[in-house]
Amino acid sequence: MEKHEPEIGYVLKGYPRTSETFISNEIFLLEQQGLRISIFSLKEIEGQQLHSVIGKINARVNYLPQTLPLENGKSISWIRKNFPLFIASHLKLFMFRPFAYLGALIETIAMSLRYRIGPCARPVKDWIKEFWQAGYIALGVLESGRIRHLHAHFCHTSTTVTMLASRMCKVPFSFTAHAKDIYRRDLNPGDLLPIKMRRADFIVTCTKANREYLDRLGTNGTPIYPIYHGVDLEMFDRSKKRLRNDEWRLPMILSVGRMVEKKGFVYLVEACRLLKDRGYDFECLIVGGTGDQTEEIKNVIERLKLGGTVSLHNAVTQEELRKVYEQATIFALPCQVVDDGDRDGIPNVLVEAMAMELPVVSTIISGIPELIEDRVNGLLVPEKNVSLLAGALEELLNDSRLCLRLGSAARQTVCQTFDSGHNIRELKAVFESMLK
Repeated sequence: MEKHEPEIGYVLKGYPRTSETFISNEIFLLEQQGLRISIFSLKEIEGQQLHSVIGKINARVNYLPQTLPLENGKSISWIRKNFPLFIASHLKLFMFRPFAYLGALIETIAMSLRYRIGPCARPVKDWIKEFWQAGYIALGVLESGRIRHLHAHFCHTSTTVTMLASRMCKVPFSFTAHAKDIYRRDLNPGDLLPIKMRRADFIVTCTKANREYLDRLGTNGTPIYPIYHGVDLEMFDRSKKRLRNDEWRLPMILSVGRMVEKKGFVYLVEACRLLKDRGYDFECLIVGGTGDQTEEIKNVIERLKLGGTVSLHNAVTQEELRKVYEQATIFALPCQVVDDGDRDGIPNVLVEAMAMELPVVSTIISGIPELIEDRVNGLLVPEKNVSLLAGALEELLNDSRLCLRLGSAARQTVCQTFDSGHNIRELKAVFESMLK
């Protein structure tokens, strides 16, 4: 009988995503360290900017059947149209593992009733789709003969699917918890997240603040490993190319991220208005994919008459973003905790900017103080405080020596703690302990 090298099955909500370079980099680096990986993507995403690392990944990508959207609440019609996409895999899986299959089905029905707070809170359709997807993945695991462990990124949808798939194929699972997936209760209603934590073989999260929060939920002994994402120190190295003095035009305040509320871009735009009123001449560039705050940010720029100062740019690849960092004078990201609990952990763009020796300004929330020590390697201000944010930016615009000192210390911090090569070896060791 042919012996296969063991593989890890990565379950992702969508692959590849421009905004999730940390996942693509993780997969590539794990492969470079000798691990074999297969990818299960719940969604097939189009129109994404592809980072160069995607082309270097060897993992097979298994795209699940794409379901049609629910129309006007017609659940029966939706089931009739979509179930044919999964029926063959589920019949085959039932023949392989009838008792495990029925156990997962009964649990899915129970959870769909238990966690449905109201008609709009978590429709039964979501649980049906997640069960279908779990069965499809479980069969893929059994037929591969290679996958010995399942790992999901983000602890809501993808981990629900992975937990159910694990039960059906009897392969252990783990997950990485990040940001909104941890703190938004609607994504894991009731005690669903603690259940996932107790069933997992281990949990990875990207900040110590996240680990402390998860610990308080109760894991029943499941280990939680705080492992920072890290960056490629070779790619993000400003020393390789510095702009000459005659190349500078206006100082540039740079910010990067999706146009969503937790990034705090509205406060950055308002801070720019204060700086203009104080007589400063500069430009502010916000780079990132569109989100639910895109129009509001544009409206604030227009209302504050900052069209000639603040500009928005679509998401770019990591290679293109590195060139943008080279043009910047200051990096600012005024993150905030929003009303539903959503927040960032440690935004990767902060780490990248610090690796590029940029002086950074951010806020005292979540895991950010694990990266930035105020006035040592950056400046920290309270969230949602336009006046103090503008004051921090003003201080950096006025003091080039402070910029250089903070930028140098920032690079040193990243080299010591956020080197992706070093951090991925920690994750590899955890996976290898599961594959023995």
